[in-house]
Amino acid sequence: MKFVDEAEITVEAGKGGNGCLSFLRQKFIDRGGPDGGDGGDGGSVVLVADPNLNTLVDFRFQPRYRAESGKNGGQNNCSGLGGDDLMVRVPVGTSVYEADTQELMGDLLHAGQRLLVAKGGVHGLGNARFKSSVNRSPRKITPGKPGEVRQLQLQLKLVADVGLLGLPNAGKSSLIAAVSAARPKVADYPFTTLVPNLGVVSVGEESSFVMADIPGLIEGASEGAGLGIRFLKHLARTRVLLHLVDVAPPDGGDPVAAAKVIMQELEQFSPVLSTRERWLVLNKMDLLPKEEHKALRSRIVKALKWKGKVFCISAADRSGTRELCEALMEAVADQKRQLLEDDDYRLQEQKSQEQMEYEIRQSITRARALWRERNNKDAGEDEDDDNFDVDVEYVRD
Repeated sequence: MKFVDEAEITVEAGKGGNGCLSFLRQKFIDRGGPDGGDGGDGGSVVLVADPNLNTLVDFRFQPRYRAESGKNGGQNNCSGLGGDDLMVRVPVGTSVYEADTQELMGDLLHAGQRLLVAKGGVHGLGNARFKSSVNRSPRKITPGKPGEVRQLQLQLKLVADVGLLGLPNAGKSSLIAAVSAARPKVADYPFTTLVPNLGVVSVGEESSFVMADIPGLIEGASEGAGLGIRFLKHLARTRVLLHLVDVAPPDGGDPVAAAKVIMQELEQFSPVLSTRERWLVLNKMDLLPKEEHKALRSRIVKALKWKGKVFCISAADRSGTRELCEALMEAVADQKRQLLEDDDYRLQEQKSQEQMEYEIRQSITRARALWRERNNKDAGEDEDDDNFDVDVEYVRD
């Protein structure tokens, strides 16, 4: 199954049924009067978050959804049958935007959560509704109202607690493979990860968190270079970012320079995302003599002026990964507790999330425009760069 994290669809709610124009005609009943019933309401279109879905690929093949219309009213004051609502299943983590205005209509973050995106038309009235003392035989009815029609843009942002970012071959896929049951492609060349990978990290019997690995960033990613810019948005819902740095790059590069590239690209992509809690993880320490570890760590921290948490690990032999996961579990649990208990913190997070969503949309739009310009494409032409035959799965130990 292909991994698709963006799609545009058209939703159309059902039309309301028309009112009925009818007069009672029965034997032995003289001047029976009006008996036209009302029509039925049109069905609405509702999006439902389904935990069993993890890609928007289905919407590429079926981009239009229409709810059932209401039935017309009938004789003998019979009302028309209302149209059934159309339930459209989407993955958990889907954001819904108006395609024209880019206004956020809602986020579907929890399994079973529903979002009304197109309201059904109101039913029409039959002539029995207009009967009065001065108008005993009304011939007036009202037609049903049309349902709402909307052009929607769906964006899937994976729901994860911890996000990994770094240059290609920094060891992100190796780390998620070492601490969870996820088995992403791992090789000794860059860009082995083409789509995000998710893994459930278990810390104890009833404690776990979700870790997300996105394709590596390169210099110029904020301008559309490489694959990372397309998937950086998946870090928007994470609680902690792990900045992985290869301390012994095969090309002999400087780890400090590599770390600064990521910091710069993240800042340009979304200033709010760059302020999210971020830990520095120095990976592949097993490739260096142990007596050099402390000096290297001090040099990198000093050069970056890093004030956050720092961990030294080796994803290959899993040294230091247990301590890292335990610290992450504690941080994730603490943030969840704050969201539940602290109203001010929850409001601040909501405002921060809204600003981050805006910055991410602006960055992606700008990067795509630059990409089209470099490839001599028309400004109105949309590129289809979602053709990856890989799916995203949650995997638990």
